[in-house]
Amino acid sequence: MPPDARFCHKCGKPQFEEPKIEEESAEHDSAAVPPAALPVAALQAPAGINFRNHTAVRVGLLSAVLASLLTSVPMPMFINVLWLTVCLVGAGFFAVYLYRRRTGQDLSARMGARMGWITGIFCFLIATVFFTITVIIISTHGGLAAYYREQLAGQAATGIDVEELVSVLETPAGMASVLFFTLAVLFILFTLLPTLGGMMGAKVLEKE
Repeated sequence: MPPDARFCHKCGKPQFEEPKIEEESAEHDSAAVPPAALPVAALQAPAGINFRNHTAVRVGLLSAVLASLLTSVPMPMFINVLWLTVCLVGAGFFAVYLYRRRTGQDLSARMGARMGWITGIFCFLIATVFFTITVIIISTHGGLAAYYREQLAGQAATGIDVEELVSVLETPAGMASVLFFTLAVLFILFTLLPTLGGMMGAKVLEKE
């Protein structure tokens, strides 16, 4: 056979091993090309603080119920106003604290204010229910005009014309105006204070 023959011309036996060009080339290519990066799951954006957030709604409702129970404790008038303010601000603060504990999500001052506002809405709704029940009870025991006459009886020395105010309350339009004004004041008070409490809670807990 010729010295450079690769195969036997009789039996076909290889005269020497084939160089592993293809395998080496494949190994070189696989080493040169970096492995494809594994898909990384997109980080889930923090849930917004609104009424579509079920956790925020549950936390706000719980905080509002606790605040309403605390404010229902009978106290003298001058202490009751201060206690009401503390409870409403504390409701917003507690709502932010509880939401952070349940979700592990840090809240900015703006998000804390929203959490407090949701709590305040529930506080207002609960207060409206109690206010409605109180109005119904007073109406069945002498009427609202007589109740306000009794409450304003001690204000004669201050120059307030009690009879004129009572005469306004005896008209349907006057009574509706008083009730609407009372609910408007309640809405501002019961939503503003928890909103401030939620903002304060977000700031304090953020520093921690």
